[in-house]
Amino acid sequence: MPAPVTPPAAPPSRSRTDFSLAFVLEALVSQRVLTADQAQNIATREAAARARVLKNKGIVGTDAARYEVSPVEIVTAFQVPLADGRGVLDEDRVTELVARASGLPYKKIDPLKLDMALATRTVSRPFAQKHVLLPLEKAQDGRLVVAVANPFDKELFESIHVLTGMPIEPVFSSKTDILKAIADVYGFKRTLAKAADDFTNNSHNSPQVSNFEQLVTLSGRQELDAADQPVVQAVDYMLRYAFDNRASDIHIEPKRNTSLVRLRIDGVLHPVYTLPAGVHPPIVSRVKTLARIDISEKRKPQDGRIKTERDGREVELRVSTLPTAFGEKVVIRVFDPETLVQDIAQLGFDPDEKRVFESWIDQPHGIILVTGPTGSGKTTTLYSALKAVAGPDVNVVTIEDPIEMVWDGFNQVQVQPKVGLDFANALRSILRQDPDVIMVGEIRDAETAENAVQAALTGHLVLSTLHTNDAIGAVARLKDLGVPPFLLAQSLIGMMAQRLLRRVCPHCAQPTTLTPDELTLLGAPIPLLPGGVNIVKGAGCPRCRGTGYWGRTGAFEIVNLNNDLREQISRGGNHQQMLDAARRGGTRTLREAAVRKLAMGLTSFDEVVRMTSVS
Repeated sequence: MPAPVTPPAAPPSRSRTDFSLAFVLEALVSQRVLTADQAQNIATREAAARARVLKNKGIVGTDAARYEVSPVEIVTAFQVPLADGRGVLDEDRVTELVARASGLPYKKIDPLKLDMALATRTVSRPFAQKHVLLPLEKAQDGRLVVAVANPFDKELFESIHVLTGMPIEPVFSSKTDILKAIADVYGFKRTLAKAADDFTNNSHNSPQVSNFEQLVTLSGRQELDAADQPVVQAVDYMLRYAFDNRASDIHIEPKRNTSLVRLRIDGVLHPVYTLPAGVHPPIVSRVKTLARIDISEKRKPQDGRIKTERDGREVELRVSTLPTAFGEKVVIRVFDPETLVQDIAQLGFDPDEKRVFESWIDQPHGIILVTGPTGSGKTTTLYSALKAVAGPDVNVVTIEDPIEMVWDGFNQVQVQPKVGLDFANALRSILRQDPDVIMVGEIRDAETAENAVQAALTGHLVLSTLHTNDAIGAVARLKDLGVPPFLLAQSLIGMMAQRLLRRVCPHCAQPTTLTPDELTLLGAPIPLLPGGVNIVKGAGCPRCRGTGYWGRTGAFEIVNLNNDLREQISRGGNHQQMLDAARRGGTRTLREAAVRKLAMGLTSFDEVVRMTSVS
């Protein structure tokens, strides 16, 4: 096996101009990422690559003359496939490899951890843009950590040292990341400063919003226009920032002296902004206006919706306000159609689970129940099932409170208790609308439960949700609502409990083992899989922001109604008797399903323990 190649060391005498395409290509060849022929090909086509970079960034005219294309951007433009087949040589990978060759540490900028106050009071926006740099943090030893796009610009490092009076610790980051972060930090900071000034000095004013269109167009990342309304821009920044970071929820929380913005990403909340207290009321008013909520009513909870556009597709936002001790708290839930309505194959089912679930929705009539707590993905599962069965020859009707995502293939009904349209009344009316498939958002009361069972018994396929800890618990819940056991046994097709487990980041996954104590804590044996057991753990990397996780997958407890289980339900068997019958029919508990995901290398031990309990 050949010895590893050591990348070329960066001589201390290098200057700014030494950061060239030749140096970058030499570094990549020495680390065996590019061949000599590939490097020569890139070098001879440098001019064409520069033009391609400018075109892709939309930079033309005098802006193109001022924009300095970095050698990293030139190499990235060629989209060279990686030797391991896992993608192409992107800007992050090139930057990381060149950092190793230049002697500077590589830093992937995490937008959730940017210190806006530090950056904006350290250097001005024009200075940051001109030199493509961004102060990131103040280290414990007093050094200022600064992300730069040129690792050899020692004159720049000295200038920042003189400007700040602090020792400088430069780190090498991609130019795209730095410029994006500058736009976010300085644009949002200036917006907040202007808004704070407006609404602190003129507290009797309220934001004047002229656009009441239902479809809201968010601003781009370009320089803010002086005529733009600061609060409008601040809200646009927050929404776009949430989209860019895959957030499912945005929390705007008033505190005693500040306002805190947190994003829920992969099921976990992350604090991202601390806003001046004076900006909170106008920001809340702006969100309420977009959602068509009464901005004058601050004493009671309210709900509304916003529809906006992202990357050419519409995104639904559900807004909820709640009066708290220090003001109104706002939670905005993001419903991306690509996330909420998926193909069944994308939900995370194992092959055998997918076959069972698809057999359920192929049935002409009966009830399918999906259980789990809020945020466990029940709505995504139901919408994906409806998408699979919907068609020109199938009438799909949903009853929801509220409608999570407007979808053309379904006939969706919004529950409106104020006018007497609750789940039970809506369900009775829908039965006169010649439905084939009915989705009831949640079975909450005896009348809805009774109507759902009757609909299933009279030839309709009914899908609904319940808030129970496991799948078998749905039977006891429906019995409590007054449904006779023999009718349950006749109408139920299947029950499913589910949880969402964070997936281990594929970029930093490392093999690991479990201790005897950890195996005991799992309470379920590691299953033997055809491909073998592959337990991994995310070490934390720039792509996953050091969390070790990227995205989520489902863990499912599938209970298929067999004759044994139907008999137990019909004669009023207890929870354990029904569970034993289900297990004899092949049911895996939630913990066992999660352990199976662990053995497949999809999630971690910590996540399995956090999200599931031993049954």
